[in-house]
Amino acid sequence: MSATLRGLIETQARERPDAPALLGPGRDPLSYAQLLTQVDCTVGALRQFGICRGDRVAVVLPNGAEMAVAFLAIAAGATCAPLNPGYRLEEYGFYLSDLNARALVLPAGVESPARRCALERGIPILELPIGQASACPADGFSQPDDIALLLHTSGTTSRPKIVPLTQANLCASAFHIQIALQLTPADRCLNVMPLFHIHGLAGALLSSLACGASVVCTPGFEAARFFEWLARFRPTWYTAVPTMHQALLNEAARHLETLAAAPLRLIRSCSAPLPPQVMAELERVFNAPVIESYGMTEASHQMTSNPLPQRKRKPGSVGIAAGPEVVILGPDWSVLPVGTCGEVAVRGPNVTPGYENNPEANAAAFAGGWFRTGDQGYVDEEGYLSLTGRLKEIINRGGEKISPREIDEALLDHPAVAQALAFAISHPTLGEDVGAAVVLREGRVASQPELRAFAAQRLADFKVPRTVVLLEEIPKGPTGKPQRIGLAERLGLGVAQGDAASPPPRTEAEKRLAQIWSSVLRCERVGVCEDFFAVGGDSLGMWCFWPRSRQRSERGCRWPHSSKIPPSKGWSRALPRTKEWRASLPWLSYSPPVNGARCSVSRPLPGRRCCTASSPDNSLPTNRSTAFSPRASTASKLRSPP
Repeated sequence: MSATLRGLIETQARERPDAPALLGPGRDPLSYAQLLTQVDCTVGALRQFGICRGDRVAVVLPNGAEMAVAFLAIAAGATCAPLNPGYRLEEYGFYLSDLNARALVLPAGVESPARRCALERGIPILELPIGQASACPADGFSQPDDIALLLHTSGTTSRPKIVPLTQANLCASAFHIQIALQLTPADRCLNVMPLFHIHGLAGALLSSLACGASVVCTPGFEAARFFEWLARFRPTWYTAVPTMHQALLNEAARHLETLAAAPLRLIRSCSAPLPPQVMAELERVFNAPVIESYGMTEASHQMTSNPLPQRKRKPGSVGIAAGPEVVILGPDWSVLPVGTCGEVAVRGPNVTPGYENNPEANAAAFAGGWFRTGDQGYVDEEGYLSLTGRLKEIINRGGEKISPREIDEALLDHPAVAQALAFAISHPTLGEDVGAAVVLREGRVASQPELRAFAAQRLADFKVPRTVVLLEEIPKGPTGKPQRIGLAERLGLGVAQGDAASPPPRTEAEKRLAQIWSSVLRCERVGVCEDFFAVGGDSLGMWCFWPRSRQRSERGCRWPHSSKIPPSKGWSRALPRTKEWRASLPWLSYSPPVNGARCSVSRPLPGRRCCTASSPDNSLPTNRSTAFSPRASTASKLRSPP
């Protein structure tokens, strides 16, 4: 097996020179022999411009065969750094400076922020085609340990890190994917992924070239044109992120004849978790097995993959190790046993040697050859890896760690929900609370309260989203991955606060309750339509609120479960309800002080029993940071509901 990109192409050009390597809408196929010639001539032209092995060449080109050839040719003789054509001027300034680019490759005659940025910084611009030159001498091509590709991490929670990938890294990953998917020269990939991202470069392009197959290089993902390309090029497979799969499912009903006439051998999904519901629908509509894989930039893409049929595929799992070694590590770098949840780590020939110029990040992520992925998961007894979430995406609600993916999947079971994405919202006392963005299916209707109630039937109370936002489209990054981190801020959902439009209290009961809410929540104004949790409340705050509002009530009055607390206006109506109405509600009892004993609040525990929290004085504390200790008292003892 070749350990350089040029060697990979040269092998196929020798074995099948006239076989198509690259195809695309509106262009003639490019054979392996023609591709090798273009690669060699481009490397020769780079040498004439003074660009040598190890020099960084940034590339800003639209998706297509030209971008694919530019990447392969530049990486064969220098270091390629593809950038997103959608960046703004300031972003190009950061990336070109951070990369220390020696040159920038652009389409001929096209004005863009990238061109302007390069001119301002004195970076030479090379336009396609990159000159004419005779073939480069053999010693001028990149070697296995040379850096072939530079990509930046997403930088969602910190400054983007530079990930250098060697020739050997990329070739190892290409062969890993080819083996996992059993690709042969008869296969053809329809690539809809961007070629400035490792998924498109390694998952579609290099894996196909490694076995002499062909790649259809499209201008990018377009759900409506996908089926046109399917009929025109007759691919055997495609790879994409889950949001793209979902968009195709929305279009598929209009193209049933095409699906029947141009069947796929397989569908691959990677770069984000694929909900089991989407996987099942894909297999039903396309009549092809869906192979979910797990990859990231630092591993030159693929780390694990579900096997093809005849072997077990597990929906919700990202499969077995498919190239590198995979283990679960604890915080002390110890390997955890089967079934134990921890951080996923990988080690193998496809893993980057380390972040560039970032010793702090390297010390945290690399040790003993292992790379800590930042993803949380576990390996079962059959070796299948299941991811429970991104460690940085885990929602920490008052100390309870919540996997957003669990909430996504619960909401996706609702018949009206097409897409769901749970995320963290800042909370003044809990630290974080749960929010969810939802896209409804075309023609279907569902309200936020309905979706919360639906989730409450499937999730523990503390996992139920306090806020559900209905959107036409979930915000995504440039590669189509949903942007979970920072979504609350993007949607304008900052720290919980009151609604200025909520009318002020009018009745005496509303005024009394609003005054108590204001004291407990430490906010100046509370309207009658406020939601207790939306304005910063939590379960401990409710424990402070309830006894104050019921000081003159009978002992042991029950009140609604915390996930169903009505706004203050609703509370004022609820107070005079009958004993039968109260008895129908979940258990949570308040007992006022008796004979100088402590007052206490009881809440339900599994097995329909109540545990008691006590306060040392005759009223529950107003300080929301006070922690109640579960204990029985003379005022309220553990008891079972009637």
